[in-house]
Amino acid sequence: MASKFPPFQLALTVWGLGALFYLIGFFQRVAPAVITTELMTEFSLGAAALGNLSAVYFYSYVGMQIPTGIVVDRWGPRRVLAAGAAVAAAGTLLFALAQSLALVALGRLLIGASVGVAFVAMLKLSTHWFHPSRFAFFSGVALACGVVGAVFAGAPLRLLVDAYGWRVVMIAAGGLTGLLALLIWAFVRDDPQERGYRSFVAAPHVCAPRRSILGGMGAVLRTPNVWLIFIISGGVSGPALTFAGLWGVPFLRTHYGLATATAAMITSLLLLSWALGGPVMGALSDRFRERKPLYGLGAGIAAAGWFIVFLIPNLPLAVLITVLVVTGIASGCIMIGFAFAKESTPAALAGTTSGVINMGNMLGGMIMQPAVGWVLDRYWHGTVEGGARIYGFAAYRAGFSLMLAWLVLAMVLLLFTHETRCRQTP
Repeated sequence: MASKFPPFQLALTVWGLGALFYLIGFFQRVAPAVITTELMTEFSLGAAALGNLSAVYFYSYVGMQIPTGIVVDRWGPRRVLAAGAAVAAAGTLLFALAQSLALVALGRLLIGASVGVAFVAMLKLSTHWFHPSRFAFFSGVALACGVVGAVFAGAPLRLLVDAYGWRVVMIAAGGLTGLLALLIWAFVRDDPQERGYRSFVAAPHVCAPRRSILGGMGAVLRTPNVWLIFIISGGVSGPALTFAGLWGVPFLRTHYGLATATAAMITSLLLLSWALGGPVMGALSDRFRERKPLYGLGAGIAAAGWFIVFLIPNLPLAVLITVLVVTGIASGCIMIGFAFAKESTPAALAGTTSGVINMGNMLGGMIMQPAVGWVLDRYWHGTVEGGARIYGFAAYRAGFSLMLAWLVLAMVLLLFTHETRCRQTP
């Protein structure tokens, strides 16, 4: 049996290829926002149709989380990541070359479902290639990688589209994703033992009896910490995903008189702060060997920040930006939840557990974005500007209050979780 753990550089390379695929997934998630004019023109789309086209990615992504966790635990992250990247490449090429709306939507469906495997597979690799004390930190770094992908899908993508056209750029993206699939197959291994090194998971292939798929899923879902963290994660991530992903720009434009570009920069700054907060909060949790206190502190600071932004009108712009940055950093505490949940279930079920928790994270934005919109429409007084509805501050306050209620519930539920002290408890 090997006595040495893998070199850090090798472990980082293996994990980094998975992180690169996750970056591509974030890029694909945001990219349609930059090419809306081209898509609406070429396919004669209205706003609702374009929104449905964009949502195809989101729904297929969320739907893949639990199946991905199960498959990763059964077949290993290497196969799942390589297959996912290959399908993502095919979906991107279909999206780029399609001449009908149905094929464009099918391409987005394939992209969302395939890149949906990246995050869970990365976390599974982390459990085998890095010491358990670094798990929460690398979970946070993973989020940072995703946000970098979103940044590339902003101004850089727009410049490339202006220079070469959206189809050419997407064809290139598909080709690079296909190349990544080959690199993952060539260099990624499920466990260091396959490279002659010692694994960070004790006897990963024999340490526990082989469970059926339903048996493994049942073991995860019977764990109270998993259910609690599932709900908590949605409550903490929901405001950031909803504000930065949809309603923040019109809110800032209407009530602070900001240009659309300036408002978008502020919401991007929120996302970047969130990306920074993930590894920072994860590293602190690993260092102090506790999960609940720092998770609760982050959620509490985030709640205070959102209360200020959502309920107090006409904040000085410098104060508003500062509060959003602090709130974004504090919201990074959600990455602690992955380590917290993983330590609450058998190590062999790390993939399934991560899939459940990641679904919880995504549901925060998935539920709150349309829910806030529904409330805004209830409070709309008929004001229209440039063909778009204008909502008053009271309408936004009522809509955003839904997110605040979920966040308060999350902090209450955190009290009922069982502290793992950074140890695998089962």
